[in-house]
Amino acid sequence: MTDDIYRQLQQKLDQYSMGFPPAESGIEIKILRYLFSREDAQMFLSLTHHLTPASSIASHLNRSEENVKAQLEDMTDKGLVFRVKKNNSTRYAAIPFVHGLFEFQVKDIQPGLAKMVEEYFEEAFDKTMLENAEYFLRTIPVNQSIDVTHQVATYENAIEILKTKPSIVVTDCICRKRKAVIDEGCGKTMEACFMFGSMGQYYLDKNMGREVSLEEATAILENCRDAGLVTQPATSQNPSGMCNCCGDCCGVLKALNKHPKPAQMVFSNHRAKVDRDECTGCEQCLERCQMDAIFMSDDELAQVNPDRCIGCGLCVTTCPVEAIKLISKPEAALRQPPANTAEQMFLMAQKRGMNQP
Repeated sequence: MTDDIYRQLQQKLDQYSMGFPPAESGIEIKILRYLFSREDAQMFLSLTHHLTPASSIASHLNRSEENVKAQLEDMTDKGLVFRVKKNNSTRYAAIPFVHGLFEFQVKDIQPGLAKMVEEYFEEAFDKTMLENAEYFLRTIPVNQSIDVTHQVATYENAIEILKTKPSIVVTDCICRKRKAVIDEGCGKTMEACFMFGSMGQYYLDKNMGREVSLEEATAILENCRDAGLVTQPATSQNPSGMCNCCGDCCGVLKALNKHPKPAQMVFSNHRAKVDRDECTGCEQCLERCQMDAIFMSDDELAQVNPDRCIGCGLCVTTCPVEAIKLISKPEAALRQPPANTAEQMFLMAQKRGMNQP
């Protein structure tokens, strides 16, 4: 009976975003018990993904507004609920495991949680990340990878995304932070994830990130590109966040790498192509590719496996003879991201056969 409320919590989280599927070992319940007291689990079960004032939640629970608000504020401090303050009103909502409960531990994630999450990813969550990669994060090419003759929409360009944001917040990568605290870090740039809008404000409110200018954000992006990180904003035309990911630590990229055809699993409108007349066989592109999509053919020239190429363009930026370019996929294969985060979350839940409560 002790775990009943945590099983209910797991089932509720499984309705959201990428879900939170059960694992045979029960490690997902251990994670929830680590994060939630029984009282906080009960409160979370009373919330929905719709932002709601404490007064309405209190009325539903037949509790005082003051008491409910105090608990919700405490849960916000722990990264267990999402809060938005606007026009003298404060509203709260349930959040997914990813992006949500896991990422909101970025400031002080401990080795115990990091190890449990690592075990959970390996046993159960990698599969659901792989199945939902196309609607969670989309791969966009680095700023210098697209030939100017191609018509590239603004949502295909990280710099253009940043230019549209009135406020830009940068935070540490939770995936690299998780690996670092268990001494398995890759050593690559830590401060590399951007948050915008109400999500950015949440990170500021909880002191999990800092606001940066467009100039500094651009410099961070360039640093990420030089470090060989894949830029992945949320899959919507107006993303609430943008990650810069490595194949060593990123849960999504690691899950994709296990699939024989990663290109089919991501939201990307480009792929790399090698000009074999220009290629010198230097092999620099092999190290840059996070998906092992490039290999050396029998004539010792680089060749791209289109089934594995996710169109990030990292290989393009370091080719010394400019033998690699990103090209658009055939028109019939081009896709437009969901209009907003709400539509993105709906499509992810719909794909999993879930109705978000």
